[in-house]
Amino acid sequence: MPGTPTHEHVTLAEDWVASNYSPLPVVIESAEGAWVTDVEGRRYLDALAGYSALNFGHLHPALVGAARAQLDRLTLTSRAFHSDRLGPFCRDLAMLAGKELVLPMNTGAEAVETAIKTARRWGYEVKGVPDGRARIVVMAGNFHGRTTTIISFSDDPVAHDHYGPYTPGFDIVPFGHLEALEAAITDETVAVLLEPVQGEAGVIIPPEGWLRGVRELTRSRNVLMIADEIQSGLGRTGTTFACGFEDVVPDVYVLGKALGGGIVPVSAVVADRDVLGVFTPGSHGSTFGGNPLATAVGQAVVGLLSTGEYQQQARRLGVQLEAGLRSLVGRGVDAVRCRGLWAGVDLDPALMTGREASHRLLEHGVLVKDTHGSTVRIAPPLVVTEADIQILLDAFGAILH
Repeated sequence: MPGTPTHEHVTLAEDWVASNYSPLPVVIESAEGAWVTDVEGRRYLDALAGYSALNFGHLHPALVGAARAQLDRLTLTSRAFHSDRLGPFCRDLAMLAGKELVLPMNTGAEAVETAIKTARRWGYEVKGVPDGRARIVVMAGNFHGRTTTIISFSDDPVAHDHYGPYTPGFDIVPFGHLEALEAAITDETVAVLLEPVQGEAGVIIPPEGWLRGVRELTRSRNVLMIADEIQSGLGRTGTTFACGFEDVVPDVYVLGKALGGGIVPVSAVVADRDVLGVFTPGSHGSTFGGNPLATAVGQAVVGLLSTGEYQQQARRLGVQLEAGLRSLVGRGVDAVRCRGLWAGVDLDPALMTGREASHRLLEHGVLVKDTHGSTVRIAPPLVVTEADIQILLDAFGAILH
């Protein structure tokens, strides 16, 4: 509706959209790179990047070009038939991850569900766990999606409560606590599911060496290590995968968000043949999973990552972001956690909540998202510049006065 003011758009949405979100009062009309423009012509630095779905910014020309070219050719076949885009995408993604097979899906939650099914089937058919007895160890503070099974092992009451009965088979241990994980593993444990960095929890970084410890422990106990890299992967933390910070290669990568380039939903489970090979025709599927439009964009995303340019950009500008945020500690900021171009900032609760900070930053032309009280998450697209990061830092400093 061209020319419609912000308040009318907001009112229309409040009248007709179920209230499962509480968005900031900004109505975005167009975007390019790291910047968006609202319906009244105001520009904002997008420092959330669609929860890392927009790692390559809005309307990246290579990704839009891939989508546009594919739109003129073929968008959907279902997996009942082959398409000329599926094999090349899966080959390139498997090679990027150093794995043998890819199972393409759509949303991140769908990929996590697929990884859970993979682990259970592997446990029964390969490890020899009695049918129906498989258990998966997960981390406190986790966020893996919104399906009934996934929220069954969430300890966030907002995500979890009033959706029961819940799916059994999960054991929760503290994130970053190797001894607790070791104690939780039994002969019926088929997998350990973790985020290398917990995003929704506030960009929580585990102790150094923990990922290596998990890798060694799972290998010694014949348990799959499943890394949910839906937010942390594909360049966000300065490496292709966040597990790479400790040179750890899990048995299973769960990918999504940035894999679709901010254009289409694309997710995938990536593993070797001895894991994903448990599936047989008809035992799992998705009508839209691996569709030609999605795989065309996904292959272009993999192509961008294959040069290492974006990972290097995240590392380089991450140094600037972390230094600038740390300079605010003691001036209204209690703590900063930063890995690449991804940061969690804990504000002094006596000063303001994360929600209040998000509103104030909006007034200064910067878009971010709060989480868990007084924490703000920052995740700008990897195409930002040094000047963009400085704008973000200046805005943060301004709201603290």
